[in-house]
Amino acid sequence: MMSMKRIGLFCSGGDAPGMNAAIRAVVRTAVFHRMEVVGILRGYKGMIDGSFRPLGARSVSGIISRGGTILHTARSPEFMSYKGRKKAYEQLKNTGIEGLVAIGGDGTFRGAHRFTSEFDIPVIGVTGSIDNDCWGTDYTLGFDTAVNIALDAIDRIRDTAASHDRIFFVEVMGRKSGMIALWSGLAGGAEAIFIPEVREDLPAVAREIVEGRKKGKTSAIVVVAEGEEEGDAFQIARKFRKLTKLDYRVTILGHIQRGGAPTAFDRILGTRSGVAAVEALRSGKRNMMVGIQNGRMVLIPFSKMWNRSKRPDLSWLKIAEMMSI
Repeated sequence: MMSMKRIGLFCSGGDAPGMNAAIRAVVRTAVFHRMEVVGILRGYKGMIDGSFRPLGARSVSGIISRGGTILHTARSPEFMSYKGRKKAYEQLKNTGIEGLVAIGGDGTFRGAHRFTSEFDIPVIGVTGSIDNDCWGTDYTLGFDTAVNIALDAIDRIRDTAASHDRIFFVEVMGRKSGMIALWSGLAGGAEAIFIPEVREDLPAVAREIVEGRKKGKTSAIVVVAEGEEEGDAFQIARKFRKLTKLDYRVTILGHIQRGGAPTAFDRILGTRSGVAAVEALRSGKRNMMVGIQNGRMVLIPFSKMWNRSKRPDLSWLKIAEMMSI
């Protein structure tokens, strides 16, 4: 084991439920091993600005159930330049930070990969992304919570749709990934699911919903990922209206999917990931992401993630179609 004495911890990119659980785990695991933890506020921006604060076991009390991140997060155009990264490194060096734990997604890890390649400081990443779009891990922090928030909304909308004999189009987050739409749509009994990975046949979906009406179905739910190629939920709904003349309503869930208390799954994943990140630094690992595969924590080199996309299981769309009859 390395005799690392002080590590830095930060979050970057979009917030995700479970990040605070990971922060808590990093801090308490480090304290258990007699290491100091320095919290870096607002990600790479705070690293450049020197916005640091010490974190102890008591400073992370009561945060496991909170959404968001107590360390805050921000974009940093300055970090994209070598000059900005050099300034960040000098701030870390002056503070005595010997290693970093970065909680974020693909953009965070790309920044960390470049940073650790240019300067002699090890970085271990913990995935925090509600889209579950990081290659090499079965789940990312926040995904399970986001799916359950979307599912709760779909269940509530279903009651109203049934009461008014309407078609509801529900837009969930997922600009490049249809994971949230696919999981919440299948679990919520959606009649159709539109995701960016597949160009859905809207006229065929419209015909199926009309046929369903003839068979006695009085309402329907269509779940749309925000990055769907056919357009956003409003555009799809208007096209649907022209094809069917049926009444519809649109609900955009937006950022409510990011906030709120994390599920038990995300709390446990955050805790296990935080522990694994500190243990990885202690064992001399660097430039790697902590992931979970088949229930086991694994380490994936950042370099293996690039140019590899994580696609949802498209066979689920067929299951959803069969369940919608």
